[in-house]
Amino acid sequence: MLTSKQRAFLRSMANGIDAIFQVGKNGVTPELRDTVHHALEARELVKISVLDNNMLGAAEAAELLASRTGADVVQVIGNKFVLYRPSKKPVIELPPAKK
Repeated sequence: MLTSKQRAFLRSMANGIDAIFQVGKNGVTPELRDTVHHALEARELVKISVLDNNMLGAAEAAELLASRTGADVVQVIGNKFVLYRPSKKPVIELPPAKK
């Protein structure tokens, strides 16, 4: 679970990256889940866009992919969303959570 400070930090990082995947008319397929899983392991932070011909909204697709990959939804804006999951060898150092 991300704190609001960590979420804000990740949102600022995601601002400069492009969407690397698209959720199309087939929705969240096992193939998409697997490729997002591998991308999260390599990058930790991915931006995904949802095409207009999809039956899912961006928020629904984000929650579905997050639950299937074990990631956290950082933000949903329009037809794009950002997912974060720390990899086995962390690349992104998050601000510490207050106790």
